[in-house]
Amino acid sequence: MKKLILASASPRRASLLRLLDIPFEIAPSNANEALDTILPPAEHVREIAQRKTQAVAHRFDHALVLGADTVVALENAIFEKPNDAKHAKDMLAQLSGKTHQVYTGLVLTDTETGQTLTEVATTHVTMRVLSSEDISRYVATGDSLDKAGAYGAQGRASAFIQSISGCFYNVVGLPLASFWNLYHRLVGQSLWTIIPENRYSK
Repeated sequence: MKKLILASASPRRASLLRLLDIPFEIAPSNANEALDTILPPAEHVREIAQRKTQAVAHRFDHALVLGADTVVALENAIFEKPNDAKHAKDMLAQLSGKTHQVYTGLVLTDTETGQTLTEVATTHVTMRVLSSEDISRYVATGDSLDKAGAYGAQGRASAFIQSISGCFYNVVGLPLASFWNLYHRLVGQSLWTIIPENRYSK
């Protein structure tokens, strides 16, 4: 059984993987996430996820390495993590009252065979109209500074979200259904094969 390696330092991605109760290890990639060219959001996240995966894959001989990258996009303009509080406020002001997209690129590599599969999940998120108090007080919590689009759907900003079309876990940072499908396609077996059975036995 090949071990699964999450090429990410994101605590949110790790916590989502733990929801599946599967064994995995964490190996942050520290890959360069700056692109020289402007790509559409779906291609942007695919490229960065590939970089993260490749940066970690060479460290393991017999493993499956999962890389992921998430961005928020409004009318194809990419919103990554804000540079500072002012930048976060500007992002939220632009997202206020509008529907935007969240893209996550997933890349899964078998380090033994070199086989690699990719997938991009897209979720549409509509925010209610935010007041200046909503924005300033939320940004003051510091919660927005390490998140694409300057908000976290699983925290205080959950009160900003009017509706979601698509995978909620994609908005948090790891679309679990997409990962399940990607694993099955690459390995040829379901993730059920690595989920401990004793937890569910009667």
